[in-house]
Amino acid sequence: MTPTRPRRILPAIALAQLAGASLWFATNGVMADLQRDWQLPAAALGWLTAAVQWGFVAGTLVFALLTVADRFSPRRVFLACALAGAAFNALTVFSPERIEPLLAIRFATGFFLAGIYPVGMKIASGWYERGLGGALGVLVGALVLGTALPHGLRAVGADWPWRDVVLSVSAIAVAGGFLLNAAVPDGPFLARSQRVEPRAVALIWRDPAIRAPAFGYFGHMWELYAFWTLVPAIVATRLAGAQMSLAAFLAIAAGFLGCAVGGLLANRYGSARVAIVQLATSTACCLAAPLMLRADGSVFAAWLAIWGITVVGDSPQFSALSAGAAPREFVGSVLTFINCIGFALTAVLIPVFAALAASWPLEWVLPILALGPLAGLAAMRPLLR
Repeated sequence: MTPTRPRRILPAIALAQLAGASLWFATNGVMADLQRDWQLPAAALGWLTAAVQWGFVAGTLVFALLTVADRFSPRRVFLACALAGAAFNALTVFSPERIEPLLAIRFATGFFLAGIYPVGMKIASGWYERGLGGALGVLVGALVLGTALPHGLRAVGADWPWRDVVLSVSAIAVAGGFLLNAAVPDGPFLARSQRVEPRAVALIWRDPAIRAPAFGYFGHMWELYAFWTLVPAIVATRLAGAQMSLAAFLAIAAGFLGCAVGGLLANRYGSARVAIVQLATSTACCLAAPLMLRADGSVFAAWLAIWGITVVGDSPQFSALSAGAAPREFVGSVLTFINCIGFALTAVLIPVFAALAASWPLEWVLPILALGPLAGLAAMRPLLR
């Protein structure tokens, strides 16, 4: 008999993912305050965001190579990483007012995010023998909401000291860890992961069925985190203070719709079509930036909302396509390496785009974000056939 899945399972995992992912952009949400109080350079935004990305890459590889989520209950791993990530994030409040210790703190936070985002997906797979694609769309959407959350907290607490915002993010992450541990037992379909196989890297380049979605994903990652990093600067061309933080939250959080609705559409039209349409739409948003930055308020808001929805809505579909094309014994390894390469790419590019935005007009910088998606669309063309 098929085990009954309690209705609370997906909402609980999604809320826990949202809470844990709030650690990702905790510093970004208060960057203006940090730059004012600590006299940080404009380039600090790119360096600190990249430090999280490098930490996540390192953590993903360590967790995969040591099969941590197999040696221990995944929900316990999630709780431990939520607590550790929250603790490191809270250290920001007590850090010397210099960039170097803050970079180390952000790297460590990113390392433990590797036990939150991917492990949350594994926990979900233990409860979904069927319909996992739709569930993953919701969970990636929850990750997006969590990423936007620090901007939302800054908007709600416009008069809060930045330290209160950072500590609130840590408290939310802790609550998410305890929620998942208490409400979501290990599922009946939870399977052991295969040990990471280095030979799987060759499949990403050699097998056309894997190469197409992998390179589509790399093109998507070229744009995604650079866009999220630059959203406050884009919004600041029109708004300031709490209104700017609220608009930044909404622009990033809109990606939840792209992920959740995209997952439903993929069941009918296929993951490849959904991913290509969303990637093409976000590419058009990049290229339209010089016009949209000068457009009237309603057009500007619609452009930013569409970009926020489509810039990340294709992400779950790239994972689904790669997993479906990989040999069964290499699925875990292929996804691990694809994600690591994608996040390493963001870690290299984020400081570059942040530095460009600090010295060039945004209408020059934002169209450059289209280069990655254009290459991704070219790589994905075989899947339409």
